[in-house]
Parts: sequence; C-alpha cells; structure tokens
Amino acid sequence: MTFKYFKIEDFDCQETGKNNMSEGFIHKLDDLREACGFPFVVTSGYRDPSHSAERHKTKGGQHTLGIAADIRIHHGADRYTIVQNALAMGFTGIGIAKTFVHVDVRESTPVIWSY
Repeated sequence: MTFKYFKIEDFDCQETGKNNMSEGFIHKLDDLREACGFPFVVTSGYRDPSHSAERHKTKGGQHTLGIAADIRIHHGADRYTIVQNALAMGFTGIGIAKTFVHVDVRESTPVIWSY
C-alpha cells in the first residue's frame, strides 16, 4: 500500500501491534491532510478489540473496524481546519478534544461530539 503522507505502520494498534486499517480510509485521510495543508500526527489508528480503550464497549468502535483515526492538535485554528474539511469531504464521525480530533467514516447516522 502506498500513501502520500502516511505509512501503514502509523496506524498500528498501540497495545498489540496489529493493524487492520481500511486502505480506502487511509487514502481519504491522505486527501484530508492535503486539503488542510499541514502535517498530521496520528495518535491512534487501528485498535485491536482487546485494546484497553475498546474492551469495555459492548460493540466495537470505529477504530476496531479500521475506519477511524485520532489526529494530534496543537492549535484551535488547526482543529477548525480539520473539522471544516472533514465535513466537506464526507467524514461521518467527528470527535473534538483539546489535544486531538477523531475522524471516521461510519455508515450509521453522522455524528459530531466533544470529549
């Protein structure tokens, strides 16, 4: 798999090292990075179902499906740019936190939330 801005290893599960990311999702994230015009650091990509952040969930999250990423944020302007472009590009799950923005391509009802 070849991507413009990312390596597949950027999305490895932090606890197991496994990686079952959707290639299409990473290409979409590449496009989002291009639209935003600044580098992204992915702080969480694929999460194995045994990952501590997923074990308590009755149904696996978008990270376990390989269709989600958390992007580190340093400035409010970057947060705004990511959210604005993610909405325009059809990302359907957006979570906004102080230090990161979560984006995913869930097939259910589109949602935005804050942490």
